[in-house]
Amino acid sequence: MEKKEQKWYCNSCGKEIILEPAAKREDYLEIRKEWGYFSKKDGEIHRFVLCESCYDKLTEHFQIPVEVSEVTEWI
Repeated sequence: MEKKEQKWYCNSCGKEIILEPAAKREDYLEIRKEWGYFSKKDGEIHRFVLCESCYDKLTEHFQIPVEVSEVTEWI
């Protein structure tokens, strides 16, 4: 995720993620991974954001599909 002037951008396509106003707000996937022992990235923290469109493009190529379930209660 790149933060420029309090703006967030998709790391894949570079599109700005709209956070405000609430009426135009977009959802996104944020991933933060702290790499541990037995990896080539031991001690590094990686973080990135994907817009919904880039998430869909990424996951459509998975050999094992994403597990999807429905939320039954909204807060």
